[in-house]
Amino acid sequence: MPAKPLSNREHDCLHWSALGKTSWEISVILGVSERTVNFHIGNACSKLGVYNRRAAVAVALSQGLLPALIN
Repeated sequence: MPAKPLSNREHDCLHWSALGKTSWEISVILGVSERTVNFHIGNACSKLGVYNRRAAVAVALSQGLLPALIN
């Protein structure tokens, strides 16, 4: 598990990112600015010890922080 748990917003942003949504699309879904989405994804990356959103999604999935993407 990460040293610090993900906030609800960080989790939401990673969830939508895992589903292939862009920062702009996530901002529309969540009703926040694109900059805010990037802020939350950056914080999630820091907490997970990675440098980009793809790696953050991969680590979050492997640690069970996001639901599996299998139908």
